[in-house]
Amino acid sequence: MHIRPMLPSEYPLLKTFLYEALFVPEGAEPFPEDIIYKPELVIYYRDFGTGRADRCLVAEDDGKVVGAAWTRLMHDYGYVDDETPSFSISLLPEYRGRGIGTQLLKGVLDLMKSEGYAQVSLSVQKANRAVNMYLKAGFRPVWEDDEEYVMVCRL
Repeated sequence: MHIRPMLPSEYPLLKTFLYEALFVPEGAEPFPEDIIYKPELVIYYRDFGTGRADRCLVAEDDGKVVGAAWTRLMHDYGYVDDETPSFSISLLPEYRGRGIGTQLLKGVLDLMKSEGYAQVSLSVQKANRAVNMYLKAGFRPVWEDDEEYVMVCRL
């Protein structure tokens, strides 16, 4: 497994990884694939690479991109303020549970810290098992409702 920056030619893959990042509770039907074209979701990938906090690391296995973790300054579900990049991460299903997400997460946090950002934020469903990974990495809830957290990791 190799962790590296995403190449501009690979930015279209963010659509795939955004879809894979959508939490589907156990037993629920998956979302239709065209959900990623909803206005509240296109902000995660449209014109990626043009914003000052647009950064993405990928996990590559035998030449195939199998995971991505990226940041953007945007008014998304995890928004806390105009200076805090939002963090997103996902892996192809067959690569989950192997520690790859943790490697990507740590890599992006190190990158954002080296670039002078004070913190990053995210939104996560409380039922998502990734909550534990975020807590171990230093994310802490700053807002919650019955179903989700908005979490911040100070860098």
